[in-house]
Amino acid sequence: MCYNNAMKGRISAVLDPSSVDLISHSPTHTIRIGGWIGSLLQPGDLVLLFGTFGVGKTHFTKGLCEAFGVDQADVTSPTFVLVNNYTGDRAHDRQRINHIDLYRLEGETTDFNSIGLEELWDTDAVCIVEWAERLDQALPADYLAIQIDHLSETKRLLRITPHGEHYRQLVEQLRAIIAGK
Repeated sequence: MCYNNAMKGRISAVLDPSSVDLISHSPTHTIRIGGWIGSLLQPGDLVLLFGTFGVGKTHFTKGLCEAFGVDQADVTSPTFVLVNNYTGDRAHDRQRINHIDLYRLEGETTDFNSIGLEELWDTDAVCIVEWAERLDQALPADYLAIQIDHLSETKRLLRITPHGEHYRQLVEQLRAIIAGK
């Protein structure tokens, strides 16, 4: 799926057959969906979040981190610091999570490269990136893309699109979780 300027903040009407669309009915539900995906992630996985202001990217991240035993209250948007680092609990082998927010980045690939963010997802930490639209041409080959759009005051549409075989398998596991709900 292409995330060029025309697509920013809008989900395409064309659904990639490997993608999954989910509707969240509340912030709590968005957190729960983040938890489902977080429960499937492995060290080194990269999740890119696309969406406008107030769509629920940080709520989603709270759920993802909670799947590793991180308290929701500890998960905040790193808009001004660029990166927050979390460590999962002992039951989750102290998994490291890098939470990156690119909102303040001007979208220039040179800015992105100069601050070394690529090194944060090239590790054994789980990495989640808010405002991934700002990566532009700096997108890696393999990642899980999640586009979140407003449907109403409380409803959100989350389109989960895998890029790479590992993430296609992850989406199939997610389908099984959804079928069991």
